[in-house]
Amino acid sequence: MYAITIPEPGGPEALVWAEVPEPVPGDGEVLVEVVSSAVNRADVLQRQGFYNPPPGASPYPGLECAGRVLALGPGVSGWSVGDEVCGLLAGGGYAEKVAVPAGQLLPVPEGVDLVEAAALPEVAATVWSNVFMVAHLRPGETVLIHGGSSGIGTMAIQLAKAIGARVAVTAGGREKLARCQELGADILIDYREQDFVDELRKATDGAGADVILDIVGAKYLDRNVRALAVNGRLAIIGLQGGAKGELNLGALLSKRAAVTATSLRSRPLAEKAAIIAAVREHVWPLIAAEVVRPVVDRTVPMAEAAEAHRLMESSSHIGKILLAAPNA
Repeated sequence: MYAITIPEPGGPEALVWAEVPEPVPGDGEVLVEVVSSAVNRADVLQRQGFYNPPPGASPYPGLECAGRVLALGPGVSGWSVGDEVCGLLAGGGYAEKVAVPAGQLLPVPEGVDLVEAAALPEVAATVWSNVFMVAHLRPGETVLIHGGSSGIGTMAIQLAKAIGARVAVTAGGREKLARCQELGADILIDYREQDFVDELRKATDGAGADVILDIVGAKYLDRNVRALAVNGRLAIIGLQGGAKGELNLGALLSKRAAVTATSLRSRPLAEKAAIIAAVREHVWPLIAAEVVRPVVDRTVPMAEAAEAHRLMESSSHIGKILLAAPNA
């Protein structure tokens, strides 16, 4: 088969479409013929040499895919050859075939095109696990979503609105904020021109956000704590603004607030399976009902993954960037 390989870390040109051995499904795994994958920030870090796959995972980038079941490994039940599926991966999505733990597979939601289904697993699992399973966002609360026009952001807006929360977002520029508003965002903050702490206080009569979903990390840490409401919960899922910051414990104590930080890729299989089961129970019905939908910026041929990475790094996209396999 063919896959995107990384012979040497570097820029987008480091991604090479090359012939590689086919994966063999092990115990509890399903072999999937990949129709599409999606680009995530973690893939860019892996290409640069900063985020290696966990032990035993595929060496090729790609944290999600959509496709058809080709074969079942020992001990697998509940899936059949030919099933159309999408799945959460520890790696290997940028390839024509990938072996996926059965607990990390999902049926393609009703009404979603097979290619577009690759836009769902990683964002749905990340948002549901952090915003709802960890931070426990409730109806009537206010959530602040940083990077509202990103793949994670567009999913978070829709899910938060679906449960009856008030949604604030940060994004860069009018076009991105307009798209966030179309998806249901109530409070629109242009991080290039406005201070999100001040804007959020104005919009909430000084209360702040009950939950903050943050992809930035250190650069926003102090301001995120200041933006939290009493009993607020800050969920950190990215480090685009650095990994080390100073945390004001006094401010955190005074607000009885909590800070959590999670990564999805390296979690044990059982934890990932539990998250996927929760996504199937809570998110998939919303997609079938067209309350929530995948937001796709564009689809690029998988062999041209370098171009997709350039687009990701430019931050000019809205929603997900997909990679279509040759058999799409």
